[in-house]
Amino acid sequence: MTTIVDKSAAGTTARQYHIGIAPGEVSTVALLPGDPFRVPMIAEFLTDVREVAHNREHRTMTGMYKGRLITATSTGMGCPSTAIAVEELARVGVTSFIRVGSSAALQPGIRPGDLLVSEGTLRNDGTTPAYAHHGFPAVPDLEIALTLRRLAEEAVAGTGTSSFAGVNASDDAFYAETPEWIAQLQGLGVLNVEMESSALYVVARLRGLRAGMICATSSNLVDGASLYDGHGDALKAGWMRSIQVALDTAVTLEL
Repeated sequence: MTTIVDKSAAGTTARQYHIGIAPGEVSTVALLPGDPFRVPMIAEFLTDVREVAHNREHRTMTGMYKGRLITATSTGMGCPSTAIAVEELARVGVTSFIRVGSSAALQPGIRPGDLLVSEGTLRNDGTTPAYAHHGFPAVPDLEIALTLRRLAEEAVAGTGTSSFAGVNASDDAFYAETPEWIAQLQGLGVLNVEMESSALYVVARLRGLRAGMICATSSNLVDGASLYDGHGDALKAGWMRSIQVALDTAVTLEL
């Protein structure tokens, strides 16, 4: 006789298999970069920093920011590992998530280093259909999105960079984004494309959690600004501004 494992119930009170974290080791709010090497960039803003775990692509640190405990956990690239990170962080006590990532712009005039606040995601991934009907919307928590947008506009004032807000897309296959697909997204008015937010939003919504996203522009796929063109300094400055905005959002909303 076989016994089928119910993954929704297995290990809910244990140290989590993929992220390596146990209940009580993290905050109620987590900033989510994709790259584990960007977790220490978030830690630069924090005091009393502690590395909690680093397993696979998931690196986690905690620290204090303006009197609040903050967690930073890397998701890795793409929706599958992002969904795992959100599911397991929720099991250990995180209730709000803000992705701080990189994203390619899809509208003219957006430059590397500019900030991009997500108001919703076109689901072009293979993970979220396992969770919900393809028509189920991938949308951020409204209050988080509005606060990110307001603070992003304040953060870029006088810097020579800009902030934009709109609908983005989440793709699975980075090198399969053809000129035809890029043109189609641009024609729909999609602001930018990245690889994680659709899973973040769908999982968060289904689990009764809050989520939002602010990205730094890495390139512009309709203005010919490629990742390979050497925009590293502008992108890093954008990352740092996006982290500051995400942290201040967490404090403002008491997440």
